[in-house]
Amino acid sequence: METTVEATRYQALVEGFVTFLTTGAAPAGLLQPDVFVDLTTPLWRQQVQSAEELVAVRKLSHPALGTVPQWRSDPTPTGFVLEFEEQWEDEGGTWYSREMARADVVDGISHLSIYGTGDWDPALLERHRREVALLRP
Repeated sequence: METTVEATRYQALVEGFVTFLTTGAAPAGLLQPDVFVDLTTPLWRQQVQSAEELVAVRKLSHPALGTVPQWRSDPTPTGFVLEFEEQWEDEGGTWYSREMARADVVDGISHLSIYGTGDWDPALLERHRREVALLRP
């Protein structure tokens, strides 16, 4: 691809990535087979080097399907940046995570760096609701 991802391709990639986050399945053409992923949370960091490994890690870390209630994306010269929130349910209640991803694109996402808050369990979410008044959603 060119140094700038075309607007329609950019939009399709961003929406495809949000679909991946909500379903755990990568739409065709979203990821290069040898995509490199560097994931950092507050207490852990891991890396994978394939679309197959990324899907497996996603299923392991988020076995329950969820939603992406809020997200914002911005194009970069080589791809996009996506800021997003995730929510999912398990037998214990609702979980939450807030993350940011930077994607480089060459015929699909070729490099992905993800930084997140880590998974907030229902008790932490409730504590946060009691103790913090956010100025903006």
